Amino acid sequence: MPTDIRIIHAHDFIKATPDGRLDFERAKEVLLEIVSASSALADYEIIIDTRRVQTRMSVFDLWYLALELENLRKPFSRKTAILCPNEQFDSAEFFALCARNRNLQIRAFTSFEEAIEWLVAKQT
Repeated sequence: MPTDIRIIHAHDFIKATPDGRLDFERAKEVLLEIVSASSALADYEIIIDTRRVQTRMSVFDLWYLALELENLRKPFSRKTAILCPNEQFDSAEFFALCARNRNLQIRAFTSFEEAIEWLVAKQT
């Protein structure tokens, strides 16, 4: 059975302040724009590619973004893979854990191929 996958580049919605911190309000606005423009994402598995994000995120930032994804549940109702560089894996995994605690199917990966394999695997 074919799987439809959409890739969202996080640098499109993760915005930073001049000192490199996450700009919550701007990131939330852009995320809402992406979601409204992609309302059909509910039928797709998603990869959020964070490899080019240049923003430092605290534990609270990651928790808050997971909360925002919960509020936007419909587009993220199926599997979502977070693709990140090796040095950011712990942060991405924490974000995924926060999202899973909100009953979202999210996992962190450093390998594009492993992310794809997980997305296309049958759910058990």
